[in-house]
Amino acid sequence: MNREVIVTCAVTGAGDTAGKHPDLPVTPKQIAEAAVGAAKAGAAIVHCHVREPETGEPSRKIEYYAEVVERIRDSGVDAVINLTAGMGGDFFPKEDNPAEAGPGSDLVGPLERLAHVEALRPEICSLDCGTLNFGDGTYISTPPMLRTMAAKIKELGVKPELECFDSGHLWFANQLVKDGLVEDPPLYQICLGIPWGAPATTGAMKTMVEMVPPGANWTAFAISAMEMPMVAQAVLLGGHVRVGLEDNLYLERGVFASNAQLVEKAIRIIELLGARAVGPAEARETLGLRPRN
Repeated sequence: MNREVIVTCAVTGAGDTAGKHPDLPVTPKQIAEAAVGAAKAGAAIVHCHVREPETGEPSRKIEYYAEVVERIRDSGVDAVINLTAGMGGDFFPKEDNPAEAGPGSDLVGPLERLAHVEALRPEICSLDCGTLNFGDGTYISTPPMLRTMAAKIKELGVKPELECFDSGHLWFANQLVKDGLVEDPPLYQICLGIPWGAPATTGAMKTMVEMVPPGANWTAFAISAMEMPMVAQAVLLGGHVRVGLEDNLYLERGVFASNAQLVEKAIRIIELLGARAVGPAEARETLGLRPRN
């Protein structure tokens, strides 16, 4: 069991949720305010995507990320900023010609996926460690792409959060570590319940946790109704946790949540288990983050 728990809040994500939640953060101002609210509620880390303000569609625009980061840093509230680097891998093949990209595709090279990370130098960025059947499409992240991205992230002095949606992803993440492309201590994120990756079950989490190398840090999350049960499971297995509107829209059945409310609920679970949620300074020390200039 882990008694010193780092809580991450994933505040908006890139999923088709803008029309499903009345207050989902969409604009850079809303995303930053949600991140600050989550930090005030006890999240040590805030994980941020950006969206097109007019439509709520996912975006890769550097100016949106820059506004989010500036607003968080100017708020006076301390939080470890974790920016996604997972955008730019979506591929939906055309039905009549699967070799061509269909509607909804956004597929770019590895360095373009890191343009905002290079410009803004967050303390952490995510690195999705493999290709995955993601819903009805495919998220493409090949081994050569990942090696290129890992090397660049290391050069930038940013800590990669090695996102693993299945056991094969974790296997490859371990190889990145063995190859010296990830600085010690590595940080793994176990992602459960996303169709069609690893299911949100105790068995799946335990299997993936047992693959994490000694001395590494790991955190975990599950989507939808399994978000909070897997908070408890991660703590019991010795890890850290993630919650937020990226993963789950509801506080309870039929009741829409805010990011701060999900953080507060997760912390209640953590405390009921006899553990505590640590602050950003302790999180930085645990994760071995480089000081931000």
